[in-house]
Amino acid sequence: MDSDSVRGVDRRRLLRWGGLAAGAPLVGAHLGRPSPLPATRDAPPAARDVIPPDTRPGGAYDRYVAKLAAEGRFSGVVLLSHRGRTVLSRGYGMADREKGIPNHRGVAFNLSSAGKPFGAVAVLQLVQQGKVKLSDTVGTYLTGFPKEIAERVTVHHLLSGTSGLNSPEEDLQRVFQSREEVHEFYEQWARRAKQVAPPGTPTDHAGAEVAIPALIVEAVTGRTYWDHVEEHVFRRCGMTGTAFYTRPQWLTDEHIAHSYMRQADGGVVDAVRNLDKGSPDPYQLGKNPGRLFVDAPGDGGFATAPDLVRFAHALGDGTLLDRPHAEILTGAKVPLGKDAFGAYSMPVAIVGGQWVFGRAGVNPGSFASWNIYPYTGWVGVVLGNHDGAPFQEIIQREIQAVTGASPGDGEGG
Repeated sequence: MDSDSVRGVDRRRLLRWGGLAAGAPLVGAHLGRPSPLPATRDAPPAARDVIPPDTRPGGAYDRYVAKLAAEGRFSGVVLLSHRGRTVLSRGYGMADREKGIPNHRGVAFNLSSAGKPFGAVAVLQLVQQGKVKLSDTVGTYLTGFPKEIAERVTVHHLLSGTSGLNSPEEDLQRVFQSREEVHEFYEQWARRAKQVAPPGTPTDHAGAEVAIPALIVEAVTGRTYWDHVEEHVFRRCGMTGTAFYTRPQWLTDEHIAHSYMRQADGGVVDAVRNLDKGSPDPYQLGKNPGRLFVDAPGDGGFATAPDLVRFAHALGDGTLLDRPHAEILTGAKVPLGKDAFGAYSMPVAIVGGQWVFGRAGVNPGSFASWNIYPYTGWVGVVLGNHDGAPFQEIIQREIQAVTGASPGDGEGG
């Protein structure tokens, strides 16, 4: 597929931006509580109380996912929540085949790019506190960057995916042994970024645009990105099953789903137990997420489906950001196609006459998506731990069930 829209997401774009299979609105969310954000005033009150038949247990979306699971094409968790009430919650397949642990709503899954908006929230919290300015350049907070980056690229450019920077090559074969080793590598990795286009140029959210804001958070707070986000985002939301878990925790904690990677011969391996194996996917060739001791600052993490619903509510009720800064987070910044835009660390889209926003991510052996439907109070989560699932189609089916949008609605060019 070559569209950047909510109905057709280019795989490379999905891996970088999270895809517009998880779109977002210009402003923030109404999630079943009095909204601090104004867009919901445009939604008819009756529409906010409707439970579409396709979202219910036994409805079209439930039957579709159950069929995929019965065919061995889906392993993971799906959840639909309306105004704080769970409407549909299903778990399929195994979180850990070796130990016989099934997937369920209390299991945390690898987020990959679906965790990147946590970093944008952390930066905007510092903006709200007056400790960071979006107009400040990289050099205001960090040293060791070339002059053209330090003096020209702003925090806004980084968060909006318009820095003009590239993504330095990563060492995908290296097996990291500590948080310190991961941090040292990516701190230097960010400084190897090159200015390949003028600031203000869309860059498909290059990796440096995620790593550098994380370093800014660290420079301003004096703490590691992981510790700061766990305290000021996860704990503030009550996300008790969500964290930047390390490889030893991934191996031993029965509440963390293992990632099962498809191999070139058609077989499947547990990534974290087979660090010598890599993905044959041409967009992630040779990658194994288990080789990182912990996800790089600004990226990834692990979360449960209910915790992602908690995060969605916290974006809309003032728990994480006040109203103006929540609007800044989800405000459309860059046009990506018809009714599709880039916001801060997430894509945004209008689907079926309403805004939808969230983020998706893919790693070898895992995928994740969370969507917020602010006009009607819905939150949808899809978490998987097995290659081969039709991830984009699952998200599209979720969106169709919630919004009633037919294929093509909100599609970009």
